[in-house]
Amino acid sequence: MRYLNLLFLLLASWAAAAPPQFAQVTSGHAVSFPAAYGAHPGFRTEWWYATGWLQTPDKKPLGFQITFFRIATGIDDANPSEFAARQLIIAHSALSDPALGRLLHDQKSARQGFGLAYAGTGNTDVKLDDWRLLRASGGQYQVTVAARDYRLQLQLSPSQPPMLQGEHGYSRKGASPGQASYYYSEPHLLVSGSVERNGKTVNVTGSAWLDHEWSTSVLDQHAVGWDWVGANLDDGGALMAFRIRDKSGKPLWAHATLRDAGGRMTQFGNSEVSFMPQRVWRSPRTGANYPVAMQVQTGTSVWQLTPLQDDQELDSRQSTGAVYWEGAVSLSRDGKAAGRGYLELTGYVKPLKL
Repeated sequence: MRYLNLLFLLLASWAAAAPPQFAQVTSGHAVSFPAAYGAHPGFRTEWWYATGWLQTPDKKPLGFQITFFRIATGIDDANPSEFAARQLIIAHSALSDPALGRLLHDQKSARQGFGLAYAGTGNTDVKLDDWRLLRASGGQYQVTVAARDYRLQLQLSPSQPPMLQGEHGYSRKGASPGQASYYYSEPHLLVSGSVERNGKTVNVTGSAWLDHEWSTSVLDQHAVGWDWVGANLDDGGALMAFRIRDKSGKPLWAHATLRDAGGRMTQFGNSEVSFMPQRVWRSPRTGANYPVAMQVQTGTSVWQLTPLQDDQELDSRQSTGAVYWEGAVSLSRDGKAAGRGYLELTGYVKPLKL
């Protein structure tokens, strides 16, 4: 999502039983910084997920996504070969432009090694060829993406402390305590930089949300996908909510976190979170029906999610094997604008499996 936030390659780790050689997520282990910013290669699956809203000089909105996945293959670390694929690095990127009416997206994948693809420990430094997400000593993230149809050169600067999801970063994904991940978010990142397309470069500003999550566990055997939203609220607060669905659409697990502008955290349990589709868009490419307009309830608050554009479907079958909807959405509450974020819808084409 940014949770499972596509969350993506969780596709991989949550779709198959966790081999015993990988590290396990346990409760009572708090996520701590600065080590948490870096990679955790002992766990099966990990990703860094940045999404946000951009604005061009002529006030036109754009949405962007950049995701890096690290996947441990289980190959013995004692294998001396530099060519051994101990870790896989996969990246997705997308640009949403209402003037175009569809998503521009690209994907890459490679085994880690030779300085061409890696996920560094100790701090965020993930690279795949000429795509990179690098966290500087001051906390700013540098994003470089040279995609097929566009290029992103962005700086994401923190304006708030990290937001730990679940119990101090231990985020449950199911009824079993082992169905969990370590997970934190960085809301309200201030964005500056440029977008290049068709030989033309424009400067952009905006706001973003970054998720970092790592796990080895699996989802419930009946799970087929999830819905997730992460949103920067206009009052300075931040909202994350998700549900995991079975094939009938019934929620198997749900959770939400709300941090208000003063930093106060509220966690909403399984029975306090609901996702209610308001309008469905049918993909002309895959035939999937996505609930692109959604009503999300967290406790007594009801949020209306409206997409920047309907067609924000991303086909990643050449890397993760999945097709999902990942799109910019605006939020309203009680009929008033409340914020902007990203909605992720997975498992609508077919159940998530590697």
